[in-house]
Amino acid sequence: MNLLEGKVAIVTGATRGIGKGILESFVAQGATVIFTYISSGSASEDLVNKYGDKVIGYQSDATDFDAAYKLVDDVMEKFGQIDIVVNNAGITKDNLLMRMSHEDWQKVIRVNLDSAFNLTKAVLRPMLKQRKGSIINITSIVGITGNAGQANYAASKAGMIGFTKSIAQELGSRNIRCNAIAPGFIETAMTEKLDQKVVEEWRNNIPLKRGGSPEDVANACLFLASDMASYITGQVVSVDGGLHM
Repeated sequence: MNLLEGKVAIVTGATRGIGKGILESFVAQGATVIFTYISSGSASEDLVNKYGDKVIGYQSDATDFDAAYKLVDDVMEKFGQIDIVVNNAGITKDNLLMRMSHEDWQKVIRVNLDSAFNLTKAVLRPMLKQRKGSIINITSIVGITGNAGQANYAASKAGMIGFTKSIAQELGSRNIRCNAIAPGFIETAMTEKLDQKVVEEWRNNIPLKRGGSPEDVANACLFLASDMASYITGQVVSVDGGLHM
């Protein structure tokens, strides 16, 4: 069963990790995926070579308000519809607050939170005209619990949750849904660089006793993007192995 057959999706920051997992899941279920990247040119080419005309790489800075509108205009010109948007682009600049620079605070808020505002606002007009759409924001369990040394990241991800719930209320009457996914400890190429003892400590604190995979997050995203979730909006789905209950 192709849950996303005939649908067009935009996924930001999809050349690696969780974003890549979401892209691959969407393509496997029949969607055409436009994915954005800033500097991962070779990774973008690899995805296009692998999936052909089912994916289109688009070099675009998610923090650029005008670039978001240009992206949406180009997608509409080519496909005439946008059914799904996944705001996944994000970074970390971890440090204790007393050592955190103003620049690192602003950059994390800009990339993680402003980018979601930019693309969501840009896509409103076509979705309102269609009277349908699914917007999914990738937040974090840290946005719910907070975490020492991640005040900027936690603030940006908590902001995405409030943003999600507000948009869901504003757009529900037009059949546009907005939900968030809050991943916990997801094992990607980035976590492979961590000390193994640290990784084991994380795993031991998780009720399911393992880290999650990008596919775990992608499966939740696939459900929320599909018509199977047609009566679900304004929700935050934790994908964390029970870390936060």
